Amino acid sequence: MIIGINPAPRFDHKGRSWPANVILLGPRGRPEADATGMTTATPNIALRGALADSDQKRLALGYLQDAWGEAVLDGIEGDCLAQTALFLAFAELIATYGEEPTARYADNLGQRIRNGEFSVKLSRQ
Repeated sequence: MIIGINPAPRFDHKGRSWPANVILLGPRGRPEADATGMTTATPNIALRGALADSDQKRLALGYLQDAWGEAVLDGIEGDCLAQTALFLAFAELIATYGEEPTARYADNLGQRIRNGEFSVKLSRQ
């Protein structure tokens, strides 16, 4: 997620360069450290909460695609990542909504898969 203002260009530990006017928030909502291990700003929680649901989903997909690409580069196989991602996703849904609503959600997945809802080509880095 990009939030905040940074007066100088940033380079992270992977050598990526970001424009001078952004702060990158990591997965826990904290600013990512730069190459020195230092962060340059405090996140603006109000801005993060103002994002529309569709924007949050788009940003979440970007985070997950980045993490997936990193894991593949580290030698983790895609099917292992997929099973782990499903486990974590269901654990989060159960923690948020409970077991029965999550089970009802999962009951509908078979038909959605057969309908091709998940047959998309995701860009992988």
